[in-house]
Amino acid sequence: MRVLKSIMNVTLASVAFIFIVSLTACKSKQDTSAVVTDEEAATTEAQQQTPTLNDAQIASIVVTANQIDVNYGKVAIEKSKNAEVTNFANTMIKDHETIIKSATDLAGQLGVTPEDNPITQSLLQGEKDVNAKLSSLTGDDFDKAYIDNEVTYHDAVITTVKNVIIPQTQNDQLKQALVDVMPLLEHHLMMAKEAQSKIINK
Repeated sequence: MRVLKSIMNVTLASVAFIFIVSLTACKSKQDTSAVVTDEEAATTEAQQQTPTLNDAQIASIVVTANQIDVNYGKVAIEKSKNAEVTNFANTMIKDHETIIKSATDLAGQLGVTPEDNPITQSLLQGEKDVNAKLSSLTGDDFDKAYIDNEVTYHDAVITTVKNVIIPQTQNDQLKQALVDVMPLLEHHLMMAKEAQSKIINK
């Protein structure tokens, strides 16, 4: 159980991209009795903590975030004997590889070269940490940890893309591509929650 909680903590820390956590923390610390000016100051402070991203950095984040979920899916196929889990993992691999290809092709057309950045590095470190935890699990424990991670991962990615990535994207085509992929990511989250429910009730 301690290992499962550790995986969830790692995922939240890495996928929320640090600045989402900062935004939430600032809001949670606001006194409900504070005057409007204090609330505005807190909001301004939170916005200042959000890193400014260019399109090259955004392209890197998009490709990396999708590749990480492909990698998680491949681990699940290797380790799980649960058809619900492996079917879900196969879908994640297929869909996220398609997103990667589309994003890479679009970046090439726009002359945008993905640029490494602290958020990309945070994602990659989070992947290493999660994989280290998953590697120690087998059977039902692995299945639960993998699916729980998928729920948390997709939820955090959706929140970040919607609230941080899309608003900062400068190129209209890239921004539209991100908007267009949101329904698929939300469908993935729904699928993950359904799989999670089935595993819990197994």
